Amino acid sequence: MSAKLERLCQNLHSVLGERVGSLVTALGEVTLVVTAADYLAVARTLRDHPDLRFEQLIDLCGVDYASYGEVSAPAGVAAERANRFAAVSQLLSLSHNWRLRLRVFAEDGAFPVVDSVTSIWNSADWFEREAFDLFGIMFRGHADLRRILTDYGFIGHPFRKDFPISGYVEMTYDPEQKRVVYQPVSIAPREVTPRIIREQNYGNTDRG
Repeated sequence: MSAKLERLCQNLHSVLGERVGSLVTALGEVTLVVTAADYLAVARTLRDHPDLRFEQLIDLCGVDYASYGEVSAPAGVAAERANRFAAVSQLLSLSHNWRLRLRVFAEDGAFPVVDSVTSIWNSADWFEREAFDLFGIMFRGHADLRRILTDYGFIGHPFRKDFPISGYVEMTYDPEQKRVVYQPVSIAPREVTPRIIREQNYGNTDRG
């Protein structure tokens, strides 16, 4: 770990104390996991405390951890993943020139809810709408939480791992009604398993 990242980790532990759920450094990046109850307060501290000063939210996305980590998972993920959905933010400190990944898991996997951080970083507005649209994560306190990428009448959340690849409905033009209509998908769901065929001596450099 570089001296810069070590100092960041020390500052996070010193400032946040017991609110640090887990703190992992891997591949030159620091990931902080906090509980949903502490999320908003931690986010505000990350922005305002002079030893941290994460003034800018670069990105925020939803993550569906369904079936993730059944075989193996990065340190700090398996232990903290009590539920399925998480909101992950990428933060930047212009004052200290360091970055941080902030992760919070929704407590209820059936109806995931976390606090909105738009009051702290207004750039989170459309990112949270995207996470709501694609993953169904509700952001408590968001002033205008509505779909942003899918159609107005779209049903479901297409980035969830249990959402079918072909979707639930298809859109066609009905010449009799002279308008676009929705109908159940006519494509039968199936899994395509790739088949690898190799020569008998594949990889053998001695073909003499």
